[in-house]
Amino acid sequence: MVSSDQNLFHYSLLTLYLIGPPTFIALRFLQAPYGKHNRPGWGPTMSPPLAWILMESPTLWLTLLLFPFGSHSSNPKSIFLISPFLFHYFHRTCIYPLRLHNNNNNNKSKANNGGFPVSVAMMAFVFNLLNAYVQARWVSQYKDYEGDGRFWFRFFVGLVVFLGGMGVNIWSDRVLVGLKKEGKGYRLPRGGLFELVSCPNYFGEIVEWLGWAVMTWSFAGLGFFLYTCANLVPRARANHRWYLDKFGEDYPKGRKAVIPFLY
Repeated sequence: MVSSDQNLFHYSLLTLYLIGPPTFIALRFLQAPYGKHNRPGWGPTMSPPLAWILMESPTLWLTLLLFPFGSHSSNPKSIFLISPFLFHYFHRTCIYPLRLHNNNNNNKSKANNGGFPVSVAMMAFVFNLLNAYVQARWVSQYKDYEGDGRFWFRFFVGLVVFLGGMGVNIWSDRVLVGLKKEGKGYRLPRGGLFELVSCPNYFGEIVEWLGWAVMTWSFAGLGFFLYTCANLVPRARANHRWYLDKFGEDYPKGRKAVIPFLY
């Protein structure tokens, strides 16, 4: 039984690494059809708030289901370590969809909200099943807490990075949702990191999972960080081109796509 779980964990971790490069290549040429890139031809759709709840939910219920079965489930270090992961996904699964729902109830903004393809939501659901399993089993079962003499140092350094990224991510999402709520279609976002990059929300999330990689100090955390980059960097690049096409000469030429001053 132990051997079979170890094999499942190792193959799941390997899968997390293997799906990154194809995702990056595919998204260089084809953008997932939601948000700014919404377009028909991807089958039935559902409301965006419901889609976010569906596709992000495994990171909560599967993590909470698996965690108690880990040999380190009662270790305070393990509990502290999994908390930022759950904190992020509680916001993404519960708070963010509620904000979208409230925005969609604004009559002025209804025309600006397209449906979210069920097929895309299901692909994200499957990825989150995989990732929740890998992260939860690493933290609760396979991490060596006794042999990690620098656990607390890495944890607090990573936590500072994580919370900084999460703050940027949440603030940027609120700015973008607020612009839609005004009911005037997509508008030019300004202020804060929007003066440096087109997608500070993606930059914030990338920074979050960099912090998670430092906190866990593991191939599991690193794999998630690398996949986040493979997924969000091409989409940020596409969003950047979309802004340039839409706003033309009015769009600040000094803004990068996602990494301030670099890319």
